[in-house]
Amino acid sequence: MKFYKLILLLISAHISLSQLSLDSLSKYNFESFRDMDSSIKTIYPFVDFSKNNFKFYSKESENFELFHNKMRKIISQKRGKLNLYHIGGSHLQADIYTHDIRTYLQTRWEGVTGERGWVFPFDLAKTNNPGNYEFSSPNTWVPYRSVVQKPGKVNVDYGILGYLVTCSDSAIIIKFKHDRTTIKPQIKHLRIYHNIGEFPYWIHLGENEILKERITNNLEEGFSDIYFTDPINDLNIQFCRIYESAPELEIYGFLMMNDEPGFSYTSIGINGAGLYTYIDNIRFEEQLKSYPPDFFAYSVGTNDGNVPYNEFKPEIYKSNLEKMMQMALRANPNCALLLTVPNDSYYKRRYLNKNIERERTMIIELAREYNMAVWDLYGVMGGLGSSKTWESNGLMRGDLIHFTHSGYHFKAELYIDSLLKFIDQMEKIKTTNNKL
Repeated sequence: MKFYKLILLLISAHISLSQLSLDSLSKYNFESFRDMDSSIKTIYPFVDFSKNNFKFYSKESENFELFHNKMRKIISQKRGKLNLYHIGGSHLQADIYTHDIRTYLQTRWEGVTGERGWVFPFDLAKTNNPGNYEFSSPNTWVPYRSVVQKPGKVNVDYGILGYLVTCSDSAIIIKFKHDRTTIKPQIKHLRIYHNIGEFPYWIHLGENEILKERITNNLEEGFSDIYFTDPINDLNIQFCRIYESAPELEIYGFLMMNDEPGFSYTSIGINGAGLYTYIDNIRFEEQLKSYPPDFFAYSVGTNDGNVPYNEFKPEIYKSNLEKMMQMALRANPNCALLLTVPNDSYYKRRYLNKNIERERTMIIELAREYNMAVWDLYGVMGGLGSSKTWESNGLMRGDLIHFTHSGYHFKAELYIDSLLKFIDQMEKIKTTNNKL
């Protein structure tokens, strides 16, 4: 009798383990390639494609399941929106690989486009502007960057983008247009983030003035919403001071929205930024709540770890990353968080940077604690010292921190393939669960 009970226990255990392997996110076995041509493995044999996925360290992730369900609905029913954010340093300010991701999401599925999301006039701040849009102005602007003019040392409350430009002229013009891009989401609703409190400026929209339906002002949070009767493609915004002693105009960024179903993909990047940069930006969370995220990817850590080994404090890095995660979850408790392990790099171009692996340990701990996902770019690259190999193959620059244009585009391909694998994973688990 005991023998039969033992057999039944073994059978039951086998069934439980089988179900776990089928429905557990952490036990899922990914294919090395999804849409990428597998022949690329012969071109870049040093890349570990087997690690190129959104890796989970928990059985379930309610937030990622909700994100997938919303994504599925948008694609199948052509209804709804998803706001995706991606934050980092100089890799993100250039908006090369993130624009490839944005382009893919807004062109991959018929009838599903979306809106542009947040943009900043880097041109006016005299720093590198993403190549896919352009700002211009005849006025003189004073730029503030939270990495240089740090909060507390200047009388500036930075927002989500970490930049600010100011102008003291009585008549100000700002023009915007899409540039060198195949996607040009139309603008039906424009939000301008500016001075908090009284906003003594009259806003005129040039030729688009006849399409202006109404303007509303949020004085407490510092933004104005402009609604258009019909969507427009470019902007010619004119600010006119109402009275002589009015404060100078402050611009924190623009949010470009429309009524189309689909995705926005906002890239947040400041040259030289670390987690500590964004945490100190007082208006970051406030502005994030005004356009809540459904998905937030964190690619911050290159600058945090770009210090001598004995100066890097993993527990501080973890604490700072957790603070950033909690800001997104306060803005939307259902937000899916993707924690990206920074790319391999060298400290001062000569020394192996062993801090990246320590960051990876902290990232995995947080992913496990919060039931979120990890994209291990460091592992995909080949781990410690791999940036040298990437450089010799034309994918990284000589500073052994930044990628070449080819490298950034390849990085986008890897990211997109990981996203598609995640979609497959959720679909297969959903199908399996329905059968059980």
